[in-house]
Amino acid sequence: MTAVTPVGREGSDGVAAPPTIPEGAALLAALEAGEVRAARPDPAAAGGWRVDPEVKAAILRCFADRATVGATAGPMRFRDRAGLPLHRLDDPDVRIVPGGTSVRAGAHLAPGVVVMPPAFVNIGAWVGRDTMIDSHVLVGSCAQVGARVHLAAGVVIGGVLEPPGARPVIVEDDAFVGAGALLLEGVRVGAGAVIGAGVTLTGSSRLYDLVEGRTLAGSREAPLEVPPGAVVVPGTRTLPGPFAAEHGLGMTVALIVKRRDPGTGARVALEEALR
Repeated sequence: MTAVTPVGREGSDGVAAPPTIPEGAALLAALEAGEVRAARPDPAAAGGWRVDPEVKAAILRCFADRATVGATAGPMRFRDRAGLPLHRLDDPDVRIVPGGTSVRAGAHLAPGVVVMPPAFVNIGAWVGRDTMIDSHVLVGSCAQVGARVHLAAGVVIGGVLEPPGARPVIVEDDAFVGAGALLLEGVRVGAGAVIGAGVTLTGSSRLYDLVEGRTLAGSREAPLEVPPGAVVVPGTRTLPGPFAAEHGLGMTVALIVKRRDPGTGARVALEEALR
């Protein structure tokens, strides 16, 4: 596991200084445009991603105004913090299917994104081109979801605003996340990986790789990374001890059973007509 390097810019004294981050409405607009991100790919950074804690700190400041304001969308009515309006959703290249979806201002939806109802995309989330967000999906605050990803029904992508230095959940390009899967606490899913239905992965989970004969584990400093192209399914592990043996007890674990191949790709392919 590798640590994630925070973003910074070098000052005149050669010491890294925090970048200049807009505030308020300007911050929300920059987040929506993709100009500002809580984390971004960077080959020069440890782990290939660079986290910007200043962005998350700026987002937290949007919550400081405890005044609430009302909003309407057709027959539906909402009330939320004054500093957290609804997303404008005025991009003709993004498809939001009617039926109860909510997208907060400050979420970036790239062209070709499709959101099926109901779903919720929180502030600071970044969703890449041609990604499908299916019904009952939560994309949490500051989550980074790549291009051509399919988040199947009931997926939860955890959010993270505190602590500001923590890494958000990252799902890289062309990944597939099966129905009811939970990705939490900064876990990173590599490009093209397939997460089977019902799998739960956190930043500190253990992932048993049956292909390479190894155990992958994450920590607070270096969250779990699912290798690119890995196919992950739920499995079980027998618990030790006489009591567990007496009652036949086990626990759910996540297993890498193979690498993605043409057969796997065909099974998880999304019908183009649905996009």
